[in-house]
Amino acid sequence: QVQLVESGGGLVQEGGSLRLSCSTSGLALAGYSMAWFRQAPEKEHEGLSCIAWGDVTTYYTDSVKGRFTMSRDNAKNTLYLQMNTLKPEDTATYYCAASGRNGACAWAASRFTYWGQGTQVTVSS
Repeated sequence: QVQLVESGGGLVQEGGSLRLSCSTSGLALAGYSMAWFRQAPEKEHEGLSCIAWGDVTTYYTDSVKGRFTMSRDNAKNTLYLQMNTLKPEDTATYYCAASGRNGACAWAASRFTYWGQGTQVTVSS
C-alpha cells in the first residue's frame, strides 16, 4: 500500500522559509515522478514542481521558480520542498504526489495517482 505523508508546514512571516518533507512508503521513489502541489481555498490544485523518474531535472512553475527548491532522497524514500522568500500568496495546503510507475511529470493533478493528506502553510504579512 502506497502512503505519502507530508510534514513541515506552519505559520511563517513574509520573507521567511519553511522546509516541507514527504515521507513515502510502498513505492521505490526512483521509479516514480514526484511532484508538489498546493491548493488555496476555493482554488484548483496548482502544480509547483516535479522531478521525473530516472531524470535529474526538476521542473518549476513560474510562481515559485527561484524561491522553491525540490529534492528527493531515494535512499530515504523522502521528498523535500525548500521554500524561501515566502509571500502571503503562498498560503495554501501543500501536497506531495506520485505518478503511476514510470509516469511522466505533468502540471495536471489528474496525472498523479498517489497523494498525501497535505500540510498547511500560512504566510503572514
